[in-house]
Amino acid sequence: MRGLSFEAEHEKWMDWHLDKRHGERKDALRRGHGYGNRLFVEKIWWSLMGHFGGLHPEYEVKDWRGRSYYADFVWIVGAHRFVFEIMDYGSHGKDRTKYRMDLNRVLFLQSQGYVVFLISLDELKENSPFILSMLRHSLAPYLTAAAQEPQPKPTFGKIERQLMRHALLHDRIVRPAAAAKELELHKHTVIKHCRNLVEKGRLRAIPTGSTGKIYCYEYMGTAQSPDLL
Repeated sequence: MRGLSFEAEHEKWMDWHLDKRHGERKDALRRGHGYGNRLFVEKIWWSLMGHFGGLHPEYEVKDWRGRSYYADFVWIVGAHRFVFEIMDYGSHGKDRTKYRMDLNRVLFLQSQGYVVFLISLDELKENSPFILSMLRHSLAPYLTAAAQEPQPKPTFGKIERQLMRHALLHDRIVRPAAAAKELELHKHTVIKHCRNLVEKGRLRAIPTGSTGKIYCYEYMGTAQSPDLL
């Protein structure tokens, strides 16, 4: 999994969670996964894990008053649950009431069996190796356990399956311009999904000439693959 592109996997992970949510839970994810949270998954989580298995963004928890609270991230591995909160001084440090409620929430989460990590956004921006090192040491036993758990196989969208079937009808080759015309799609849409399929190991980009420019892709799967269905 570590050879995959962060951008492609992050987009797929977010799309999966957005697709599974509705109403306020979906709105909370759209609002909450901003700059600091994205920085955390890119600089810290991706370096630790190389995938997003078990990590839930804007995870809904009921607080001690029965009200919904959305933790920045909850990582679930086996029976263990870890909360990661990205703390911006401007949003948490100036309002005394909010500061008090934040601390009460940490106590409540700990009482419910969560392990809570509060991470400074400033430190994340200026000294991410320190945070990475501390979390690696703190989570080491659980990282080993997570690595031993089977990771989900890649899933394929409608257009990706169309492109793989198209390749089989054209000597295993996808030429984006020709595929776009045949499938009635925009060329840039085809290129985007071809790149996703490269990340998932189903297509291989074929460099051309001395510049190495990519004009076509080769299908690497089998004609009987269930991924085509």
